[in-house]
Amino acid sequence: MAQGASTIRRGTPTSGGPTAPARTGRRRLYVAVAIVLLIGGALVLRAWQGRDAVPTAAETSAAAAALDAASGIGADTPPPWPAPADPLGHVQAAGLQLGEMGTAEHYHFHLDVIVNGQPVPVPADLGVDPSTGAMSYLHTHTADGVVHIEAGRAGQKFTLGQLFTQWDVRLSATQLGGLRVDGANTLSAYVDGAKVTGDPAHLRVAPHQQIALVYGPADQVVDVPSDYAFAKGD
Repeated sequence: MAQGASTIRRGTPTSGGPTAPARTGRRRLYVAVAIVLLIGGALVLRAWQGRDAVPTAAETSAAAAALDAASGIGADTPPPWPAPADPLGHVQAAGLQLGEMGTAEHYHFHLDVIVNGQPVPVPADLGVDPSTGAMSYLHTHTADGVVHIEAGRAGQKFTLGQLFTQWDVRLSATQLGGLRVDGANTLSAYVDGAKVTGDPAHLRVAPHQQIALVYGPADQVVDVPSDYAFAKGD
């Protein structure tokens, strides 16, 4: 996939400080991070108390709500979308942390993003601090769409929405970045070539999945990939 140039709309700074949109976006990020940290703290306390590590239905619902809130801070712009220069806040908003790679479980899935029949690059170093090499358990190293899960606990679950939150790109059933579902355009998700329903942000990823997000006219014919040739050992 060819890497394209990107233009991100920013508020125009003044001598008095950040613009209102910039302050609003920052407040949304702080709120999302605070929600995720509270949920994470609850799970840590439960683990310390020796209870089942599987989240309750209420915790799962709260985590989904936190990810929904985090999706509101993503880029509302057309593609391509670069990796954020300051990944920490986006990683935390996704309910993850930057640190050493996890060693309990390691697998990969592949992501294609197709807009109006054209591939959109999935950048390298999503969920990675390029200055220190610290990374979240869900990240990319290369710009070929291969996504790595290097988890700290076997069986730990991750969603596509967490990747997009780290990417700083809005994702929901009706929006992909600045692209919205309307009377002329649709957004569809596919796993191994089969169309799936529901909010793609809540799609749980699994080893060797081939995931594709396709945006464009409903009658547009798109060759949706059904598999991916992972490198030997991946």
